[in-house]
Amino acid sequence: MENYVKSSLRLFGAAAFTLSAVITLSGCQPNQVNSAQAAETKNAAARYQETANGVIVQPSSGEAKLVRVEVYRNNIFRVTNLPHDNLEAIAESIQVTAKPQGEFSISQQGEKVTLTTSGGYATVDVNSGNVAVFNNRNEQLLTEVDSGTFGPVTADPVTPEKDSFSLRQQWNKNTDEAFYGLGQHQNGEVNFAGDNLEMTTYNLEITIPLVVSSRNYGVLWDNASVTHFGNPEGAVPLPENLKLYDAQGKPGGLTAKYFDGDKLLLTRVEAEPDYQFLANNSTREHPFPDELGNVTAPRVEWSGSIESDTSGNHFFRMYNSGYAQLWLGGEKVLDRWRMNWNPWYHDVRYEMTAGKKTDIRINWDSEGGYIRLKHAPPLAHADQYSLSFASESGKAIDYYVVIAEDYDGVIQGYRALTGKAVMLPKWAYGFWQSRERYQNQQELVDVVKEYRKRKIPLDNIVLDWSYWPEDKWGSHEFDKEHFPDPKKMVEQIHDLDAQIMISVWPKFYPNTKNYQELAAKGYMLSKNVDNEKNLDWIGKGYLNGFYDPYPEESQQIFWRQIEENLNVLGIDAWWLDASEPDIHSNLSFTKRKEIMTPLSVGSGTEYFNSYALPNAEGVYKGERKDDPEKRSFILTRSGFGGIQRTGAAIWSGDTVPRWSNLREQIAAGISTGLSGMPNWTMDIGGFTPENKYRNTSNGFVGHFSGLEPEDIQPWQELNVRWFQFGAFVPLFRSHGQNPYREIYNIADEGSKAYDSMVYYTKLRYRLMPYIYSEAGKQYHQDDTLMRGLIMDFPEDKSVRDINNQYMFGPAFLVNPVDKEGATAREVYLPEGTKWYDFYTGKSFDGGQTVSADAPLERMPLFVRAGSIVPTGPAIQTVYEKPDAPILLTIYAGADGNYSFYEDDGKSYDYEKGEFSFTPIRYDDSNKRLVIGARQGQFPEQNKTRKFRVRLIRGEQQDAANLDVKPEHSISYKGEEVIVQL
Repeated sequence: MENYVKSSLRLFGAAAFTLSAVITLSGCQPNQVNSAQAAETKNAAARYQETANGVIVQPSSGEAKLVRVEVYRNNIFRVTNLPHDNLEAIAESIQVTAKPQGEFSISQQGEKVTLTTSGGYATVDVNSGNVAVFNNRNEQLLTEVDSGTFGPVTADPVTPEKDSFSLRQQWNKNTDEAFYGLGQHQNGEVNFAGDNLEMTTYNLEITIPLVVSSRNYGVLWDNASVTHFGNPEGAVPLPENLKLYDAQGKPGGLTAKYFDGDKLLLTRVEAEPDYQFLANNSTREHPFPDELGNVTAPRVEWSGSIESDTSGNHFFRMYNSGYAQLWLGGEKVLDRWRMNWNPWYHDVRYEMTAGKKTDIRINWDSEGGYIRLKHAPPLAHADQYSLSFASESGKAIDYYVVIAEDYDGVIQGYRALTGKAVMLPKWAYGFWQSRERYQNQQELVDVVKEYRKRKIPLDNIVLDWSYWPEDKWGSHEFDKEHFPDPKKMVEQIHDLDAQIMISVWPKFYPNTKNYQELAAKGYMLSKNVDNEKNLDWIGKGYLNGFYDPYPEESQQIFWRQIEENLNVLGIDAWWLDASEPDIHSNLSFTKRKEIMTPLSVGSGTEYFNSYALPNAEGVYKGERKDDPEKRSFILTRSGFGGIQRTGAAIWSGDTVPRWSNLREQIAAGISTGLSGMPNWTMDIGGFTPENKYRNTSNGFVGHFSGLEPEDIQPWQELNVRWFQFGAFVPLFRSHGQNPYREIYNIADEGSKAYDSMVYYTKLRYRLMPYIYSEAGKQYHQDDTLMRGLIMDFPEDKSVRDINNQYMFGPAFLVNPVDKEGATAREVYLPEGTKWYDFYTGKSFDGGQTVSADAPLERMPLFVRAGSIVPTGPAIQTVYEKPDAPILLTIYAGADGNYSFYEDDGKSYDYEKGEFSFTPIRYDDSNKRLVIGARQGQFPEQNKTRKFRVRLIRGEQQDAANLDVKPEHSISYKGEEVIVQL
């Protein structure tokens, strides 16, 4: 029927829209309908067609000429709005793999057509084309402002396809909702209501276009181009909306002063600070003034004032690397540093009064980096507090609405559309040590040996880039001078009971066989090699290209090249770096789109955010085919909607060791979990430090002792606090440039810093039964490990905007210390439950803020009453002592339930039913524990398991001692056991 509908739509006469027998007039009998109503109904009926999966409407007004609503699940609707009547123009989704299914009925009342399922219903107005979505309690969740806005594509540097449009859809004007998700962002926010977010892809930025509402619905926006959430225009150059005045009050621009150190070289008036991008190689789009001579890293001060015609909360976005500070009205509102080669945005809002000047000052110590300041005026309140997506390019407005009872239900619906979060190997949840970079194979092996010698748990060592010959990037070959026997290196790592992950880029030098094979098939993005000729930063600089990962054959070739050169050595996992793709750092987004075009699927503009998904998917599918007994594992620097189905984790890119960047990682991880991607990590400690940490009067800094004396304590403090946080994110990974990031290179044994990092590493491993149980639930029950507080406490309005606390599974409230010098931090304890201090057992009522002790050695950690936490023995790897007793620590004060999950931790047999859940219930009023009958089994399972049980009732000295003598010990053989506590 779908093909018939497609072919008949252009005719769109009444004859093509005969109603089926399932369509009824809601609440009306035929003899009750007067002639006017009958005429109205007949006219409406002529404007829509029932299909196998929903309805298609031809509105009589609005910009959409065709509106299609389909049922994908009983709680999921797909809405597609087109500016024409050709459904065949809609591009195949990169994100969504599901097909429509679900039972529904169609009814008509007046000008509204309704699709009803057991989960809710959607209405379409046949005149306007507007769609509204309701849950099954008749609560309106989402209503379109109109049927969408379609315009010309203006952001594409090449001629766009004729059936591509810029797109915008807006819903729920003047709403009081909170909005979460949207991927991984670096602005420190978790609630994006009223925000102005540019959803793009960059070294630090990952778009997953799922928004989750506090009204218990989600919208998956099915578009891969750069998209603005909130303000559809985004931030624009200062002169577009502001009047600029120089330091003397004259209109026309800001006063700019250029310095070489403290020596003033030039003063002039400029329309705006704009040193944002490169044009080609190392040539800037806007070069520094000729008057500076040979100064390549000037210090610049801009000063003057700005004036707006609009009162309200104005939005400023500063893009910078080097040191940059922004003052507005005499107040320093931003103070940031980023390494010169990796700038990014930082946002601030500032209240301005129409017609009143505001002083502005910008200081920039460039360090050879980049800067730009942009601005957006306040939207009308109703528009600012609405749900809005505006995309640069697409074939149609296409989105999915998930109706749910809670946040987890929304994520479950998202994964039903885009794929399950497949399980990672168990070792991935252990500790990883990484560095940029290990220079040779012996150095890498020696790091693992040192961890084993010191009895610090470790499961993965990572070999970063440049292990290949300097002029052979993309060959997947090893530099024989420094890696003479890579197979032996891998075997040595395995003999030490560890895994090895290796960096693989989608980048190739033209002289490699791999490039030439892909190019012969037309699978290389060749504009950089053929036209732009940007050289990279290795040695003398080499010409390079990235491959096109979208065709299935291209994916297969890419994987085979990895298989033949690397996987045959026994490599355990793949680090897919630069998967934005980062063809040449600091080119403009416009130039990046141009160089990516043409992709096999379309323009770089239209598919800008999605490259990482097919790149990872090809590796995942290839490894499953060629190495079917091993769980594939991928770490990728970028992602997109559906990335969770590829056996991948994402990380937050090349961050910097600064407290502000630490704070932003907490919010980034929370948002990623709320976007349906459960496996997230970051560079503990930040990737690139300021120069004072990297090179001192003593030269290159490896061990911390090479730092200047005054810098040792700040360096250790920041790393310890980041490490404590890192132990409680889904994947526990230390990585960075120099100073070296091994625990023993950050601090000496016996120091508070060293002992704290070792403590949290060992605690992570003691918690492995709990962590891996939660990992199992991410697949089997669509759970999320790193949980924004709103997920578990939706009725507590106080948690809506909390961006530096979260739940780690159902039990732990994690509260990273994110301020320098802090020895305590305020912790909000969500209402509706009692909370226990993990270290002391002291209890607190929820619904209050407490000052929690936070000496350097400890991060505040609380446990919810009713929690049942399984922990294991002290181990060095996750696979050690599989038959060891499990300690169940129960926190009194509420009833509790927990499912203890097990499988072999290595294979895909869990997909075949080879796993088990052990249900555990705690009755607080009777102090009774029930370990229920085991559900499921797998060959490697221990048929008899010892459980030890203890109850935390209040403050006690050994609350955090996981070796304490238990109150009860049980030999469990898979049948129900009842324990009176």
